[in-house]
Amino acid sequence: MSDRSPGASAPGLRRAVTRPAVREETAMPDHRRLGRELDLFDTDPLLGAGLPYWLPAGATVRHALEEYVRDVERRAGYQHVCSPVLGKRELYELSGHWAHYRADMFPPMDLGGEQVVLRPSLCPHHAVIYRSRAHSYRELPLRLAELGGMYRSELSGVLGGLTRVRAIQLNDAHVFCAPDQVADEVLAALELIRGAYRAMGITPARYRLSLPGPGGKYVAGAERWRRSTALLTEALRRSGLPFEAAAGEAAFYGPKIDVQVADAAGREATLSTVQVDFHQPERFDLRYVGADGARHRPVMVHRSIVGSVERAVAQLVEEHGGAFPPWLAPVQLVVLPVSAAEAAPAATLVRRATGLGLRAEVVGPGHGSLGSRVRAARLVPYLAVIGAAEAAAELVAPRLRGGRRLDPLPGGAFLARIAGLVDAHRAELWDEDAR
Repeated sequence: MSDRSPGASAPGLRRAVTRPAVREETAMPDHRRLGRELDLFDTDPLLGAGLPYWLPAGATVRHALEEYVRDVERRAGYQHVCSPVLGKRELYELSGHWAHYRADMFPPMDLGGEQVVLRPSLCPHHAVIYRSRAHSYRELPLRLAELGGMYRSELSGVLGGLTRVRAIQLNDAHVFCAPDQVADEVLAALELIRGAYRAMGITPARYRLSLPGPGGKYVAGAERWRRSTALLTEALRRSGLPFEAAAGEAAFYGPKIDVQVADAAGREATLSTVQVDFHQPERFDLRYVGADGARHRPVMVHRSIVGSVERAVAQLVEEHGGAFPPWLAPVQLVVLPVSAAEAAPAATLVRRATGLGLRAEVVGPGHGSLGSRVRAARLVPYLAVIGAAEAAAELVAPRLRGGRRLDPLPGGAFLARIAGLVDAHRAELWDEDAR
């Protein structure tokens, strides 16, 4: 970028390092300002409001989060699918979105005598995928997951940074299960959410049981609403999580558990959700063959571990101010040769780090004194200083973000410790018990 220092590498590093000084001047972090200062994302009037683009450093954070989610889901028994971001209007009429959610959808587009719509949700597509094959009770619960795009026709006045956008990349999944499996699946989804928040270093503001309120925006079926609310309440109580009930916050087709997060100003937003849906299985006539040989109706459990990638990154920026957990950091390791004489061992260490899957770079003396380079890299989790003594002994002098210095270590041992923490998706910088 035009304002980057000559020879700077690792997109986002040179500007990102100014972030702590800004934070001292402004007590309340704002992800919109920080996203630009850290070279994470930006907007342009030519692209349009609510349509941010991701810069290399921000794309790195986003991809690390997406890879984490996919891995967690695979380990939890989910199968990943891909579905189109368009669908015929009839699809959303069948699902109920057209009747109950049309105000938040983009207008239909005429295409060859048909009307197609940018999808506002992934669940109708997953219902179609489920019903495309016959299913036995032995397959249940069937867990389908997707990191997919969806679109909301948000008014300009409510758009803001990454928290409210028009093009959304959603971490979504739908579990098709028997009625007696619902509570266990909800409980398992809550555990996945809690694990993700620990890894991201995010603390929920509260857990909300979102219930229907007055008005006609909800589908009919008092008994279905009662059953789904009871199942969510049972799972919450079994989880031991404190929760509050809130009328008027349910999805149009069913109640949900919303995991609320708060920004620095105390404004709440929903990040993760778990929902129980008896409505769409009926609308799409979803079936499975039970142990009795008869056809039965499954229940859909909608769940999102980190919600939209955009809102998750916004919360990460505000929570950490750019000092991300090591596994999410755009640059995880900066190697600092004290002088040009240590350039070769510094480059070798970076090659070894890259071979372990770490995001590492050398920042040499051409970028200033050692002290200035350390200050410039203050958001990077790990620094490795190599002076004449370290080079001679094949050691590095490690420093952790925040200024802590460690005893000199062999380069391979230091990299192994870092890689272990990153691979484990740990939020902390160092494992004191590791040997």
